[in-house]
Amino acid sequence: MTHPAGAAPSAPLKTPRRRRVDTARRADLLEQVTDVFLAEGFTAVTVDDLARRMRCSKATLYGVGATKEQLVVAATKHFFGTEAARIERMVATFSEPQEMITTYLEGVAQAMRRNSPAFYADMVTYGPTAEIYRRNTARAAERILEMIDGGVRAGVFRATNAAFAAQVVALAIEAVQSGTLLERTGLSAAESFAELADLLFNGLRHAS
Repeated sequence: MTHPAGAAPSAPLKTPRRRRVDTARRADLLEQVTDVFLAEGFTAVTVDDLARRMRCSKATLYGVGATKEQLVVAATKHFFGTEAARIERMVATFSEPQEMITTYLEGVAQAMRRNSPAFYADMVTYGPTAEIYRRNTARAAERILEMIDGGVRAGVFRATNAAFAAQVVALAIEAVQSGTLLERTGLSAAESFAELADLLFNGLRHAS
């Protein structure tokens, strides 16, 4: 490739040097990165910080994610994926719809308690992580609606209240995700989901 007279050749684009890591090591590193981000947020934490704390090279970390942005996305997906699996395991131990719903929302609240205010603020303001959060909150709303429908079919919940409750769940989760409900109530995301569980448990049951 030729260059105009007197012009210096373009410098090749540099990509972070990555070190191949085995599956178990990668899983362990991803768990550690996730814990750091959940505790402190990810905006202020650098890859140098992570490497120093984990006593590994930056090249090793880049074996988990090729850039800091990829590390952030991987950690956020890991958090939601592992928590969703944990919650579903808890729900599977119950058969009564009201217990399933309460357990599900309490599980969501427990998961959200792992989020520091710094991580939550970073997550909802950074496009890729905000989209991950949006997809997971939408799925949470769908799961609650599925359980409400199951309770109606089983005769446990009042059908006249089911449609209303379903819309309340969807709106409440959306309001938590957008931050509107948190601002207006002063509650955290975890506290909001816990309150929602209590409202659903008491509002959907047949009057005794």
